[in-house]
Amino acid sequence: MSVLEQMAADLMKGKANDVKAGVQQALDDGLEPGAILTQGLLSGMGVIGERFKKNEVYVPEVLIAARAMKAGMEILQPKLASAGVQPCGTAIVGTVKGDLHDIGKNLVCMMLEGAGFKVVDIGIDVDPSKFVEEAKACNADVIGVSALLTTTMTNMKGVIDAVRESGISSKVIVGGAPVTQAFCDEIGADGYAADAASAADLAATFCS
Repeated sequence: MSVLEQMAADLMKGKANDVKAGVQQALDDGLEPGAILTQGLLSGMGVIGERFKKNEVYVPEVLIAARAMKAGMEILQPKLASAGVQPCGTAIVGTVKGDLHDIGKNLVCMMLEGAGFKVVDIGIDVDPSKFVEEAKACNADVIGVSALLTTTMTNMKGVIDAVRESGISSKVIVGGAPVTQAFCDEIGADGYAADAASAADLAATFCS
């Protein structure tokens, strides 16, 4: 098994220290930072995303895989920057005004990072104006909007309206337990994702 295949396998098992060591080994072997990212870290995280969509793994497995990826990225990030490797896009993610839930949002952030995005997590209970402000500040390609309650999901419309009025071109993806494709169409969002892995896939199609 190559160092990159081993890295992907270790990441899927959540072996953070082994992933970190694997990244260092790959760099010492003279491998390109971009190849280490795509064929090692992102490759492993992509498999986890697919398994998560199929209910073959669950939230805890995703969390430990994401933690392992983060450990590897600590070493790799400076090398990517100096090699001029760009993220595939920039995404901001937040939970709507009035909603204090963050597990779904955090999973989406991890899956987006696992798909090669630069991710800005703007937190919970976020005002529509804050979504727009942050999207402008980091020139976001994608805005992820999360809600876990039927009472707060209606606030997603305010985010869509604020984005449209601002004239920014960021694509808005909505998701969360009570959200459906029909609701997404009704409020005029650009896309709906049933789970965190699907959100990352959809965001990637918007940036391709």
